[in-house]
Amino acid sequence: MNRTDMHPADIIAQLKKRNLSLAAVSRQAGLSSSTLANTLSRPWPKGEFLIAQALGIDPAEIWPSRYFDREGNPIDRKKLIRSKCE
Repeated sequence: MNRTDMHPADIIAQLKKRNLSLAAVSRQAGLSSSTLANTLSRPWPKGEFLIAQALGIDPAEIWPSRYFDREGNPIDRKKLIRSKCE
C-alpha cells in the first residue's frame, strides 16, 4: 500500500473551506484551542476522529499510515498502545 498521509497544510485548508479551524473544532469538542494541533504531528485517535468528523471523511483517509501497515493490513492500535506502555 503506497497511500501517504494528508499534509497538515491540506488538512487546515480543507477545514478553512468549511469555514472551520483546528481551534474552532477543538473548542466545539470542549478542548483547549490548541489541543487538536497535536494530532497533525502525532497519533491521537480522539483528535483524529474529531478532525475527520469535521471534514466528513474517515480518519484512515487522512492518516493511512496510522491505520494500515505497508501491506495494507489494518493496524491494531490498541495493541500498539499497550506495547508502548510496557
